[in-house]
Amino acid sequence: MASVFERPLGVNTWVWTSPLTDASLPPLLESIAAMGFDAVELPLENIGDFTAATVNESLGGLQPYLVGAMAPGRDLVLAEASTILETQRYLSACIQLAHDIGAPSVCGPFYSSTGRLWRMDDDERRAAYGQLRHNLAPLADEATGAGVTLGIEPLNRYETSLINTVAQGLDALGPLLGPGVGLALDTYHLNIEERSSAAAIISAGEHLVHVQVCGNDRGAPGGDQTDWAGILEALDTVGYEGPLNIESFTSHNASIATAASIWRPLAESQDRLAHDGLAFLRSITPPRTATPLLQGDHS
Repeated sequence: MASVFERPLGVNTWVWTSPLTDASLPPLLESIAAMGFDAVELPLENIGDFTAATVNESLGGLQPYLVGAMAPGRDLVLAEASTILETQRYLSACIQLAHDIGAPSVCGPFYSSTGRLWRMDDDERRAAYGQLRHNLAPLADEATGAGVTLGIEPLNRYETSLINTVAQGLDALGPLLGPGVGLALDTYHLNIEERSSAAAIISAGEHLVHVQVCGNDRGAPGGDQTDWAGILEALDTVGYEGPLNIESFTSHNASIATAASIWRPLAESQDRLAHDGLAFLRSITPPRTATPLLQGDHS
């Protein structure tokens, strides 16, 4: 089942804490590096929660990736002009931070707030996609100029009604797809929404910029029902050499547990979840031979 591509293996700090801050970041990144991860996924929940200076001082060789959070009130479609402007401001700050820490992408469901659901007929959906492209376009230009790619993530039907599948993502983004905009895929959402996760990955093709992984239950990848062999073969087929980043969540933070519907522990400890997930990913991914990113080397 092993992949033919070397890929950085990372983990999202949401496994342990929320929100990530300048105070919590240094010891957590030190622990993640000590576990043997190559990369770390940093969620910027609110502008100013943590700073580029603290990240750059704390990476210790980890490759950083940035993700955003579409909290209630963050919307780029069917919203007041002031809401759209504030959402654009937040995403602009994400792009700038990604540039400043050397993250190649900033990913998330950057279209409407997570958990916002509404019915649409075909005409209403086309109109919503048009509005999304209009409001995302200046951010796509900004990302391109910063050397960063926005990875737009489809979510499952219980978290959004706008973009659930890769096909919908390609349709919605259309002419924006390119250096500044692509698709970020999460095996959890693929497992719910796609008839075949592997076929969906292949359809994303060159537009795939980021992959998050976890078990089908949101726990550690490996030992679950996910077709990991098919997923790896599909990633190899499209030539994806980006990270495989574990995204799971702690049940000990009330707000994040509620937002992610984590109603029970997914491992005996969060450290065990990370350790087990990394061990599985190491078993299916060739060891990396590339020189890791050096602290402060973000050119």
